[in-house]
Amino acid sequence: MSRILGLLFLVTLVAAPSVARPEGAGGQRGGGHAGGGHAGEGRAGGGHEGGGHEGGGHDYGGGFVPRHGPAASRGAPKGHDHGYVDRPGHPNAPHVHTDGNWFGHDGGRSDGRFHLDRPFEHGRFPQPLGFGHVYNLGGGDMRRFSLGGSYFGVAPWEYGFVGDWLWGSDPSVIYDDPEHPGWYLCYNARLGTYAHVQYLGNF
Repeated sequence: MSRILGLLFLVTLVAAPSVARPEGAGGQRGGGHAGGGHAGEGRAGGGHEGGGHEGGGHDYGGGFVPRHGPAASRGAPKGHDHGYVDRPGHPNAPHVHTDGNWFGHDGGRSDGRFHLDRPFEHGRFPQPLGFGHVYNLGGGDMRRFSLGGSYFGVAPWEYGFVGDWLWGSDPSVIYDDPEHPGWYLCYNARLGTYAHVQYLGNF
């Protein structure tokens, strides 16, 4: 009997760390690589069931994680009155090509929609940002969703860009927005799309 109890204790001890992982801590930590990828870039792990666009097979999405966020715009702001489909098969939303080019983040600092009287009103996201720090969306919707132990909300005028996100599982990365104080960019590695988000505080 004591052998069986000892074996049960050992199995429980070995299995406990994988079960006790905190919500939102999923995905890649550290190097940001999980499989192939391009030189200097990475891929978020795991496929997802549940429909929606899978990314991949194109030159965006499919688990690709850009090494860095977008550069600040130079020159006159570019409008996207005709949408964001820059190549056949690409999404009609701001997205990142697998060469690291952030398509659609070229509106410049003068876009009044992003002006905040009190930037970072709820503080700053306390977890690491960018490449190597992939978090799984942990529930909610575009108005308020959890990620990495914190809450975020998508900019209301960008709700149309996130309609196919899987709010309970998609691997995502938070980057600083280089042009709009108080805003972050939430990049969905499954789809290759991103949206402006505000940090709303911790759980």
